[in-house]
Amino acid sequence: MSWTDFFQSCHFIPQPTLTERNLPSQSGRVFIVTGGYAGVGAELVKLLYQAHGTIYIAGRSASKAATAIDMIKALFPSSDGRLEFLHLDLADLSTIKTSAETFMSKESRLDVLTNNAGVMTPSVGSRTAQGHELQIGTNALGHYLFTTLLLPVLLKTASISPSNAVRITWASSLATFMAPPDGITWDPKTNAPAILDSPMRDYQQSKSATIFLSRSFQALHPSIVSVPFNPGNLHSELQRNQSWWLWYVTQLLAHPTKMGAYTELWAGWADEEMRGSWCERETRDFV
Repeated sequence: MSWTDFFQSCHFIPQPTLTERNLPSQSGRVFIVTGGYAGVGAELVKLLYQAHGTIYIAGRSASKAATAIDMIKALFPSSDGRLEFLHLDLADLSTIKTSAETFMSKESRLDVLTNNAGVMTPSVGSRTAQGHELQIGTNALGHYLFTTLLLPVLLKTASISPSNAVRITWASSLATFMAPPDGITWDPKTNAPAILDSPMRDYQQSKSATIFLSRSFQALHPSIVSVPFNPGNLHSELQRNQSWWLWYVTQLLAHPTKMGAYTELWAGWADEEMRGSWCERETRDFV
């Protein structure tokens, strides 16, 4: 990506072509949105619930999920969809198997898994329960394990669905433009991603990792569409840990959260061939 591409991605945003106005009915289909009770994830859940889908909102906070579910149901009382909370702590790998098994005990299909949740620039030294740097652990490792454990139901759904219908989408970022030259810097002592010189650098690296994971799942499981997306520069809770000056710069470049949900919607539900793509604001580059 060039600096021209970077500038255009921030300021020249096309109007979304897939929205709540033309999204087909999602009745009978089942989705998981990680981090679906706040920010971009909550906006995506609204779009899917309006279209009568069944959506599992996956995250750590049952109370935040309950508040979001009540709010969304009140906004769209005519929906025949269903909203469920699924406990998921991406920062503790030891708990994720239980989350996946809980879902598969309740549902026999999974049409789209949106790996939306993430953390950005936490305090220096933040770690997961297993000691990984928090951003690579949450944004990449936790989603990798969750997705792997859900493969049985994803593959089963793909076997009875049209090609291009069953998808895994991965939240990446424009920040990958500034990631290490190879995307990830490896620590030869641990054979794991290195902890870099600032939380922002670690964030950039974690978002590069989601692209690699997406490509890997696509190669290993061709019946499932696996695609990374850049939701865009948005006003959301993701910036809650930023320094004041970086927060201010972000606000100058940011767009409404719902615009990011439209990008997620397009990556997961647009009637286009997405294999091998990088999705960004209604455009595709092949990566």
